[in-house]
Amino acid sequence: MKRIIFTFILFAALLTSCAPVDLNAPMPAFDTGVDPNAWAQIPAGDFRYGQHEEIESTGAYEMMITDTTTAQYAEFLNKALADGYVKIDGEKIVGYYPGDAFHAVKHEEEINAGDWVFIPLNDPSQRIEFDGKTFSAQKGYENHPMTMVTWFGAWGYCGYNNSRLPTEIEWEKAARGSEDGRPFPWGENIERGNANFYASRDPFENMNSFGSRTSPVGFFNGKKYGEYQTLNSASPYGLYDMAGNVWQWTGNVYSGMHYRFMRGGSKDVYDMDLRIWVRNNATPTYYSPGVGFRCARDK
Repeated sequence: MKRIIFTFILFAALLTSCAPVDLNAPMPAFDTGVDPNAWAQIPAGDFRYGQHEEIESTGAYEMMITDTTTAQYAEFLNKALADGYVKIDGEKIVGYYPGDAFHAVKHEEEINAGDWVFIPLNDPSQRIEFDGKTFSAQKGYENHPMTMVTWFGAWGYCGYNNSRLPTEIEWEKAARGSEDGRPFPWGENIERGNANFYASRDPFENMNSFGSRTSPVGFFNGKKYGEYQTLNSASPYGLYDMAGNVWQWTGNVYSGMHYRFMRGGSKDVYDMDLRIWVRNNATPTYYSPGVGFRCARDK
C-alpha cells in the first residue's frame, strides 16, 4: 500500500531552546519509580498510522519503556571503549558505521563506511563526563534521557546491546496502540501535566528565561512531586515520554535520502507538535540537548 508521507521540517528554534538557560543550574532530584531497563511487549497486528489513520501492520517486537538514560549511555561507552567498539578522537567519541547505498539523488549526501561521530565531549550541553579513564553521567542527570547524541551514536548503542532503533511505523504503534487513532499517547487531549514541552511549567523549566531542561525518564506517570502533580501519560503499551522531553531518533534509512527522522516532539516545542504523527528530520551527524532515542528489538 502506497503511503503519502507528510514531512514536518521544523525550524531549528524548535529543536533547541530559543532563549538562554543556565544549563548547569542545580537540578531537582526525583525518583520516578520507572525502571529504564524494562521493555514493553508490542503485539503483532494492524493499527492506525498517521494523521489520516491509514492501516499499517507490524510483527511482534519489544521496545524500551523509556528513553535511553545518560547513565545507561555512560555504561555503554565504558564497555565499548574497552573492547574497541568506540574510540576517542580528539574531543569526540566515534564509532564505525558500514555506510549507506548512494543513489546520487539531488541534495543527497554520501555516507560512506568509516568512523562517524557518536557524541561530542566538549559541548557545554553534554551530560556525559570523561575523566580520562572513565565515562560517567553528570550529577543530577543520571536518570534523564541521553541527549547530544547523533543518529550514529544512537544506532551504535542499540546495536551494541543486541537491539536496534525502531522504524517509524514501530515507533508510532508503540506510542498509539492499536485500538484507536488518538493524537497523543494517553488520549485525545493534552494538559501541562502530561509531558515536558514548551511552557509546560514543570519543575525543570526556568520560566524566568523561558528555557527548559529535560525531565527524568518516566516522570509523567501520575505521581506528585512536591507541589507538582503529573498525569499518567504512558502509551497503551506502557511506554513513557513518547511525547515531549526529547525527540527520538528512528531507524529508517530511506533510499536516496541521507536524512534521518525523529518522532515524539521535545521540551522545546509547543503542545500540538507532540501529536503522534508529527515528524522531524536532520542529518545523522546532528546532535542537540533536545534529541535522544530508545531501542527496539525483535521478539
